[in-house]
Order: sequence, then structure tokens, then C-alpha cells
Amino acid sequence: MMRVWILPMLFVLCGSAVATGLYFEEGPGTAAALLLPFLALAGVHSPLIFPRSIGAREAERRSAVDGRPVVFWRPGCKYCVRLRLRLGRSARQLHWVDIWRDEAGAAEVRAANHGNETVPTVVVAGRPHTNPDAAWVREQLSPRA
Repeated sequence: MMRVWILPMLFVLCGSAVATGLYFEEGPGTAAALLLPFLALAGVHSPLIFPRSIGAREAERRSAVDGRPVVFWRPGCKYCVRLRLRLGRSARQLHWVDIWRDEAGAAEVRAANHGNETVPTVVVAGRPHTNPDAAWVREQLSPRA
């Protein structure tokens, strides 16, 4: 649990340290202007912007029932953040598995990517797709005619 918050907390701590130094040297306006990007980076890399993660087995079960893709991700991954942001609201329709919290999910990603934990890995109808385009993932959500 704590591992997922390491990167966001580093952004907050580093930004606070730099902003504190600037506060005394150049004033509160400059310090606040610098602190905001650090806080934004912390928010983007935190698990808060991702839908609630579930276990890999539960995601597979739900996907078998509703046909929606499963996305394997990890906090701090810039490609996962990019996919999540480009999906927008449709990201809530996917089943998200945090591979740092779920060993079965990490094992599935390693099996799909020749032993590497390359994320995001999106599984559609049992077939893994590594780092797919957000438009393609969105197409997988639309009902088949």
C-alpha cells in the first residue's frame, strides 16, 4: 500500500523544500508558483486519478461477464497516466488492476510481455495488448453491431 504513494510524496516533499527556499529568497508568490506544478505532478502520479483497482482474478471474471477490457497498470507509469487521461470518462468503464498491489496481475503482465512488467497492458477477449492507443481502447468499449 505504501509503495504506491512513494513517488507522489517525493514530489510533494521536493516541491515543499524548493518552495520554502524560494519563499525566503524571493517571496511567497514565486514559492507558490513553483509549488503548484509539484503538487500537480504528485496528483497525476497518485492512485487517486485512476479508478479503484481490483484483483486480476476479479477483473477477469467481470470481463468475462460484461466483455469490457482489463487494464493492468502501476502508479508512476507515465504511459498509464497518458492512457488514463486520454480515455477521460470512459476509463471508468474499464477494469483496472494495479500490478503493484496484485501479484497475480503482475504475473499475467510478465507472461504477456516476455517476463517484463510493461504497462499499460490491456487485455481484450483474452488477448493482451501492450501500450495500446487510447482511441483503440475506447473502440473496444463500444457495443458490437
